[in-house]
Amino acid sequence: MSEPTAGTPDENVRLVAWVHGLVQGVGFRWWTRSRALELGLVGHARNTSDGRVHVIAEGPRVGCERLLALLRSPDTPGRVSLVVESWEPARGDMTGFEER
Repeated sequence: MSEPTAGTPDENVRLVAWVHGLVQGVGFRWWTRSRALELGLVGHARNTSDGRVHVIAEGPRVGCERLLALLRSPDTPGRVSLVVESWEPARGDMTGFEER
């Protein structure tokens, strides 16, 4: 897992997270979208054919870090067994937050 790049809490970053567990068919993408929008993030959450959910979120570092903590919390729909994340510089190529 990579750490967020150095910078300020309000610097824009991109969080890429692969969420493992029982996370499809339980409202997980909808829940993730709601949390991301509350945090002012843009991006998407999509199901993958192997049962994971792929989340890409972009916005202020503090918001992305909070979303990551929420993805790992016991309060998600379904059951999360592992979240693998990576951090990248923000690209600024997304608007809104979609369920895919």
